[in-house]
Amino acid sequence: MNLLAQNPHGAAMKIDCAACHSSAGWDIDASFWQDFDPSKPQLSKMTGMEVGFDTLRFHHGKTNFELKGRHAVVDCRACHETLVFSEASSDCISCHADMHQQTVGTDCARCHNSSNWLVDNITDLHQENGFPLTGVHKALSCEECHVSASTLQFNRLGNDCISCHLKDFNAATDPNHKQSGFSTDCLECHDVFTPGWGTDKVNHDFFPLTKGHEISDCAKCHVGGNFSNTPTNCVACHQQDFEAATNPNHIQANFPNDCASCHTTDLDWMPAKYTQHDAEYFPIYSGKHLGQWSQCTDCHINPSNFAEFSCTVCHINPETDNAHNGLSGYAYENSACLACHPTGDADGAFDHNTTNFPLTGAHLTTDCIACHAGGYAGTPTQCSACHTTDFNQTTNPNHVALGIPTDCAMCHTTAPGWEPASFPIHNNYHALNGAHAVIANDCAACHNGNYNTTPNTCAGCHTPDYNATTNPNHAAAQFSTDCASCHSETAWAPATFDHDAQYFPIYSGKHQGEWSACTDCHTNPANYAEFSCTTCHTNPQTNNDHNGIGGYTYSSPACLACHPTGDANDAFDHNTTSFPLTGAHLSTDCIQCHAGGYAGTPTQCSACHTTDFNQAANPNHVVLNIPTDCAMCHTTAPGWAPATFPIHNNYWVLSGAHTGASCAECHNGNYNNTPNTCVGCHLADYNSANNPNHASEGFPITCEDCHTTNAWDPSTFNHDQQYFPIYSGKHDGEWNQCVDCHTTPGNFIAFSCIDCHEHDNPSELANDHQGVNGYQYVSSACLNCHPNGN
Repeated sequence: MNLLAQNPHGAAMKIDCAACHSSAGWDIDASFWQDFDPSKPQLSKMTGMEVGFDTLRFHHGKTNFELKGRHAVVDCRACHETLVFSEASSDCISCHADMHQQTVGTDCARCHNSSNWLVDNITDLHQENGFPLTGVHKALSCEECHVSASTLQFNRLGNDCISCHLKDFNAATDPNHKQSGFSTDCLECHDVFTPGWGTDKVNHDFFPLTKGHEISDCAKCHVGGNFSNTPTNCVACHQQDFEAATNPNHIQANFPNDCASCHTTDLDWMPAKYTQHDAEYFPIYSGKHLGQWSQCTDCHINPSNFAEFSCTVCHINPETDNAHNGLSGYAYENSACLACHPTGDADGAFDHNTTNFPLTGAHLTTDCIACHAGGYAGTPTQCSACHTTDFNQTTNPNHVALGIPTDCAMCHTTAPGWEPASFPIHNNYHALNGAHAVIANDCAACHNGNYNTTPNTCAGCHTPDYNATTNPNHAAAQFSTDCASCHSETAWAPATFDHDAQYFPIYSGKHQGEWSACTDCHTNPANYAEFSCTTCHTNPQTNNDHNGIGGYTYSSPACLACHPTGDANDAFDHNTTSFPLTGAHLSTDCIQCHAGGYAGTPTQCSACHTTDFNQAANPNHVVLNIPTDCAMCHTTAPGWAPATFPIHNNYWVLSGAHTGASCAECHNGNYNNTPNTCVGCHLADYNSANNPNHASEGFPITCEDCHTTNAWDPSTFNHDQQYFPIYSGKHDGEWNQCVDCHTTPGNFIAFSCIDCHEHDNPSELANDHQGVNGYQYVSSACLNCHPNGN
């Protein structure tokens, strides 16, 4: 009978039920399978029909998982836990626990076969993974590289030598690899086929060992076993050779100790040739002097100093003097010869006018030696090189005292006597503008031949003009002698003294015609910055006029501050400024804020309230480094309350349920000792928790481990997902309280499986795991093999 419509094994299972079941019940005739010989046909005890693996409609070999080795004798239920056989995965890891702790992947078949767990192709596996076991590695045991192999863990080590041999690298002393800065790529010098670390593969390309350096004893250059600081310059090894040289004596000749400049690395230092002589000093291997000498001392007659040379040994007088008859600046002197004949050829004599310093003016009659006393090569061209003494001795004006630049050509020409001269940097000392600019070339107009005591103030030159004024009389009115305060440099008129616009309307408005002389208001002729309103606006009339006006002060600066136009109808209104008066400021006297005057009074709170800020104790503003911007937290209401604290998150972040809390809920009026941990406020909540009972279960008092600041529920303690399924799966409903499994109070890391699973009969549990490699009767082993409790 075909009952496919009721098939509990899934739609993919289409075998006749009678092939496995009898009409007596659904239990499979196990004895049939136990006695079944797959090599020959047998009679089915359920149907009486002759059957074999090939005649059955279901044959495991026809699936994608043929039963070989140990799989051929495993109970079907061991892999097929449900009646739907197609749900069983063919991946090894679905049945076999990962004893290697994810160190080699989850595909067991990479290393093992279905017959047993032994691995006999380790060499092939290493080849596949990119690290062939060759040379000295071939004889190593697994544990020598995989130190955790005893626990069946084979973490990937890396294929670079240094992954295993860093200790060898650091311990190397002959030579010291680390100190010498050697590469950590061992293969640069060593190979895996040579036991020990001996090598002859050092790459010395950075300093080729050729010719005289073709040596095999490293210690000759690398003394003391230190390979990191060995210098590469010749003299580091050949100082003794340099000092022992006698032909010529290198030290006496003051030769450079750069051996390579004359020598190659051939043995015995020969041949050698100072080929740079022509290019750096003088042509002796070419030109007129080629073949005119036989040894260095022909010209360098002082063998102890090769910087010295002689031309007059060969070029003698009177012939030389006669050949230079009439040449300005000529001197019968060796350095002069070289200066005018740098190539040794008379036809290429030196012409000063072809240089960047042509001779003009007084320089035409100056002897060469006057400028070239120290030699001809590298003679500077700046004026100060020859004329510093002239510069320092000047007195009118004193160039040093005034800090005038030493560039003589900026003001002077090469004409004798330093005159005529200009002064293009006059504006650096006193700017010449307007009417002064037109007399810039007439120095005498201001200086009269004396450049040291010329005044640089207006009055220094214009006091007669000041004294002669009549409209108004500056002296009588005691005006300032600072002409520039009213006048420009272009002309005396028009002047810019606009009293109405700059100070106070006296030629217009209420005060027009109310005064006759400046001293009517400026009662101190010595100081026109002072003024008086109370001379005319007397008391008690003025006080009566201001009766009831907050902050009123009977003082001239106060009058000007409130009546800048002098009109009572235009009295100053504080609320039209950038600092309107509100709260406690409405009853504050003006003088409390404007004690230093009314102009430029600061508007920031700290200008008046720094003392209040420094004395604040609850909380202590200074200690907490609260900003001095009072308005950030306070209004102008008296007593500094109410107040807010918008920067609370800078000290303790308010989120979730804390966001809407009032200050008093946490601080209770004390802002200095408020705790900043959860339990500081929520210890009572912790103690009253009963689902579970946090205190009796020994839960930690760090609320944030499980809860957020939004609410206590839901919490983030997800036991099923994070640790072990106890609210689902096989263990759902199998426990009452945490201590059923966590048997060590206060330590929830500790747990026990064996208290429930055959605690009194471990031998039976051992029988159930018969043949399971590595089985142990410990809770941690239970969890490793049954991570979902199934």
